[in-house]
Amino acid sequence: MPLTLENAAVIGDELALCFADGFEAYLPLPLLRRACPCAACNGEPDALGRVVRPHVQHGSNAFELVKFEPVGGYGLQFFWADGHSSGIYAFSYLQKLAELPPP
Repeated sequence: MPLTLENAAVIGDELALCFADGFEAYLPLPLLRRACPCAACNGEPDALGRVVRPHVQHGSNAFELVKFEPVGGYGLQFFWADGHSSGIYAFSYLQKLAELPPP
């Protein structure tokens, strides 16, 4: 059964998510930015399937979320104050991030 996001809002320095199945999550914005799934942040496999992870440095406004938009019925795209916006976070990925133990 596909996940359905009912509501999302930035509250302070967290993104609050509420799904139709009752699952709620509060994700710190720095966690979201550091977990960006795009190839520039997390790498991509080469022809042999090896993933080389790039070294990513975040500037002072990298963790400031300017806006977010739904992508189809499966995810969200975040637009950060430093101009980064290429990561698309599937709802299932956001739920997995919410289940991680705090750093």
